[in-house]
Amino acid sequence: MADSDVVIVGGGVVGHTLARGLVTHTSLTVTLVDATDINDANTASAHGPGFDTRIIALSKRTADAFGQLSVPLSSAGATPIHHIQVTDQGHSGFCAMDAGDYRLDHFGQVVSLAQLGATLHDSLKQEAAFTYLAPATVVSATPSQEHTQITLADGKHLRARLLVLADGGRSGLAEALGYQRQHKPYQQTALIANVHTSEPHHNRAYERFTAQGPVAFLPFDSQIGEHDMPGHGFSVVWTRRHAHEQILTDDAAFIRSLQQAMGYRQGRILRTTPRVSYPLGLSYTTEVAGQRSVIVGNAAQTLHPIAGQGFNLGLRDCLNLVSIISGHPDAGSMAVTQRYAKSRRTDRQVSMTLTDTLVHTFSNTHLPLVAARNAGLFALAASPLARRQFVTQTTGFGAGSAFSDKDNT
Repeated sequence: MADSDVVIVGGGVVGHTLARGLVTHTSLTVTLVDATDINDANTASAHGPGFDTRIIALSKRTADAFGQLSVPLSSAGATPIHHIQVTDQGHSGFCAMDAGDYRLDHFGQVVSLAQLGATLHDSLKQEAAFTYLAPATVVSATPSQEHTQITLADGKHLRARLLVLADGGRSGLAEALGYQRQHKPYQQTALIANVHTSEPHHNRAYERFTAQGPVAFLPFDSQIGEHDMPGHGFSVVWTRRHAHEQILTDDAAFIRSLQQAMGYRQGRILRTTPRVSYPLGLSYTTEVAGQRSVIVGNAAQTLHPIAGQGFNLGLRDCLNLVSIISGHPDAGSMAVTQRYAKSRRTDRQVSMTLTDTLVHTFSNTHLPLVAARNAGLFALAASPLARRQFVTQTTGFGAGSAFSDKDNT
């Protein structure tokens, strides 16, 4: 039986980020159990469920934290967001924000998950305190007063002071350990693609509310086919009530629909990658800590992509946990797990409430709500205080989200 201070189940970016934080800021031994071996050329093309092809906007605070972990975001194609524009299709609601107005060098950085995951993994390879087990799956975990005993599918056993679930909730391990999960479907689908536009992005991000649902344009350069247009690329996340087969499979139909939704702020949409789609909902565990275990990232809560809060919230789970563990010799003690639970309470609730409210307010055509959201955009545009509060929350510095949990003790 192999012993480790911390065993992390789930080898996506969240699991790797937690491992990077622990080996950087503590002297603990860390084992990462990954269902997909990203070093295997036969499986690495998909990079596992956590290293997929998505492009993610890291909040200002999250991007800064990667710098503190000596993880260069430049290797993940990082593109800073300097300007944000929020509009409502067919209506006059409009709000624009510039990072310089808030004394920020950027609102956040747009990165490739696959490239970020590879960078994190490479940074851990030479760490003596780090062990990578893959491909490997956990079939059971039994907590006791001093340890959690973990059984793998191949019959091997591990023993950990602390078990961290970072598997996205796919394995059923959280439920087996007694975590209760709530789920609220939104009856919406997210379409994801990269596009090139005729006009340069100038580090501008868009959030556009349409009759089908919100569409986000994030500045990010990618090669599409044999075309490479530096400074003209966007990653698109389009929330729709219905994902019609034609716009999923026909590039021309998708470009026409997207152009109609976005207008010509970026000129013409020239080309697109194939679309990826997935259903949307709010899913979360009612608790984030148990006996000798905690839960982080999408395993703890999966949010709607509106306002880009979900992934950043999961990374803040990791940052809080590292901060707490670094002051305790026993990583899985009740003092640690309960302090972690307390430290995450406000940030989780604020982020889940914010995204859920935005979904219901900005994803429908009910006239009273259309009027209310446009009034809200005008109010946001007119109120420096409201804009500052919005920027504070969405850049990762809102209530309960500080790297140190000193305010939550």
